Amino acid sequence: MILTVTLNTALDITYRVRSLRPHTSHRVGEVTERPGGKGLNVARVLAALGHEVTVTGFTGGDTGRTVQDRLTAVPGLVDALVPVSGPTRRTIAIMDERSGDTTQINEPGPTVTPAEWSAFQEAYEDLVPSVSAVALCGSLPPGVPVGAYAGLIRTAKAAGVPVLLDTSGEALRRGVAARPDILKPNTDELAELTGSHEPLRATQDARRRGALAVVASLGKEGLLATTPEGRWRATPPTAVHGNPTGAGDSVVAGLLSALAEQLPWPDRLSRAVALSAATVLSPAAGEFDRDTYEEWVPRVAVTREVSAA
Repeated sequence: MILTVTLNTALDITYRVRSLRPHTSHRVGEVTERPGGKGLNVARVLAALGHEVTVTGFTGGDTGRTVQDRLTAVPGLVDALVPVSGPTRRTIAIMDERSGDTTQINEPGPTVTPAEWSAFQEAYEDLVPSVSAVALCGSLPPGVPVGAYAGLIRTAKAAGVPVLLDTSGEALRRGVAARPDILKPNTDELAELTGSHEPLRATQDARRRGALAVVASLGKEGLLATTPEGRWRATPPTAVHGNPTGAGDSVVAGLLSALAEQLPWPDRLSRAVALSAATVLSPAAGEFDRDTYEEWVPRVAVTREVSAA
């Protein structure tokens, strides 16, 4: 069983328009609604890969009930979300069919009270000993301490459970000092953390700050992993165009699923890159085009760097 934590869950709404233009009205060609927030996207991909997964975090209001209702339809997924008084947020993705670009609009999320935060911590401590890995994903809603992820990492590590962290800003800075087993930033998040815009140098710096392994998303160029076993670059066989929302979450799902199956790093990276590309080709975050995924896994080029990590 894998546990994903989404403190700022969401209802993801995707609008597809022919061409997005400012200051005009638009007719929406297609609308999709899915449970969202990074950890829920990760969980849905894990479940589609055949892994049992438990989701926790916060849920509230009518939007939260919609999210939970839709989670019940996902085979292999257990809902352990903790209720709060405020409403779960919505995120809006507007997909421009002509250009392939996506515009994202994210609400801030409910304000979490100290009592609600304490209730979550107790629930999390009960869940951790029974899982094989933990993913801590996404932004912090208002009211949650900025060092929240650092504390959750320490709880998992005290239980001997490997933990992956995927967040940004001060939550990332505090979290990496708690020594997560895997850190999964994109290039902007990595540069903000380390001050370096050179990915190789930045991943090395992030490891010195506490992360055991760092897997950086390089967009269309794939992934760069700096680990205790060595350094690898994983490159997709060709560029894909579509909706990039959720592609990074599929990277996390690929890394976690391969970790649970005890695969070596090159195989973890091949799976993560293939899932990311297959997600870009799907209509919504948390989903992937299975044919693309299965075709791409053996075609991802994974190259080991010569020098030791």
